[in-house]
Amino acid sequence: MTVLAAVQRELADETARLLATAASLTDADVRAPSLLPGWTRGHVLAHLARNADSHVNLLTWARTGMRTPQYPSQEDREAGIEAGAGRPAAEHVVDLRDSAARLDRAVRTLPEEAWRSPVGGLRPPYHPAWYCLVRRLREVGVHHVDLNAGYGPADWPESFVSRELKTCLLMWPYEQSTISGARFVSAAGEPLDEWSGLGDGPVVEGVPADMLAWLTGRSSGDGVRVVPKGEPVPPPPPWLTGTAPADLPATPPEDY
Repeated sequence: MTVLAAVQRELADETARLLATAASLTDADVRAPSLLPGWTRGHVLAHLARNADSHVNLLTWARTGMRTPQYPSQEDREAGIEAGAGRPAAEHVVDLRDSAARLDRAVRTLPEEAWRSPVGGLRPPYHPAWYCLVRRLREVGVHHVDLNAGYGPADWPESFVSRELKTCLLMWPYEQSTISGARFVSAAGEPLDEWSGLGDGPVVEGVPADMLAWLTGRSSGDGVRVVPKGEPVPPPPPWLTGTAPADLPATPPEDY
């Protein structure tokens, strides 16, 4: 599973970047607002730590075959975040580091055949265990931006942007779409890719990272343009209406 190994390396790299950012924050910094409404940076950090542990639960499920929920309930998930949000910065760093280490051990010790086992989060559909790595990488990459602490969409690796854009298209909410198409261009304006038949609305255009930031609600449309020019950029359609794309293969595709 060469793709799986590549995603594992990418997750390790992105986790290291997140830990470096967390270590730079003061107690006052973690009490300050994040980019998520109603959440401080402490809420984001607490969520990321508990999310790591929740993925350990899913890999335990994959290893043992015994259903181990990602979270006992939505209420328990929220309570865990609130319980940890107000801690000092140093405690956040320790928790984030230790929870990431627990997940890394679970990843490194999971038998190869267990990566094919179906598991599930709080929302459907179930997905093979290998997709836990993609989900966790998404949490780290997107919420690192939410900390509003010097890491932004322009810092996302190209592989992350490409993978997440594919996921957006696989899970496109056609009935709630706000655009009919999307064009992806290089920084020099050269065409890279194009999506069509997405629904009603205008066609939008931008470099991949700017487009992903808009689609994930991490920007109001900075760097995104309506084609032809002149109209305002609409709000993005709903993002990630499920836990994973439906009907994922038992092993990750080579181009994932």
